[in-house]
Amino acid sequence: MHKKIFIVGFMASGKTTYGRKLAEELKIPFLDTDSIIEANIGMSISSFFSQWGEKYFRRMERDVLYGLLSKQESFVCATGGGSVCQPDIMDWLNRAGETIWLNTPWEQIVLRIKGDTSRPLVARHSLEELKSLYEQRCIYYQKAKKVIF
Repeated sequence: MHKKIFIVGFMASGKTTYGRKLAEELKIPFLDTDSIIEANIGMSISSFFSQWGEKYFRRMERDVLYGLLSKQESFVCATGGGSVCQPDIMDWLNRAGETIWLNTPWEQIVLRIKGDTSRPLVARHSLEELKSLYEQRCIYYQKAKKVIF
């Protein structure tokens, strides 16, 4: 039986780190939507955001996730922090496989993102604005089948 596992959560919640460990433990491939996009576009996500904007980036995330849903093999996938906040994405991921929300406390995320200008949203928003975004996105993350604190 094929197993598709999608790790969701806010930026800097540990999706890539946790996803790699889980994939290794399960002996299945690890995928990261951000890495897939960077390989496809030939530039960093930060550069892409600056040049093309968030709206177009979200469409690319959606296309990458659609492509993964059609794969027949097993994998663990770390999703982008905002990718599952688009209409119906969490529903599709829940139907296609397992979803795990890394529910990392805001205070821990702040320690991880402070001064990290490689993240487009961190470079453009205040901590207060990011906290508001975090709270808005939790509504989508809560749809995951499993939660890890």
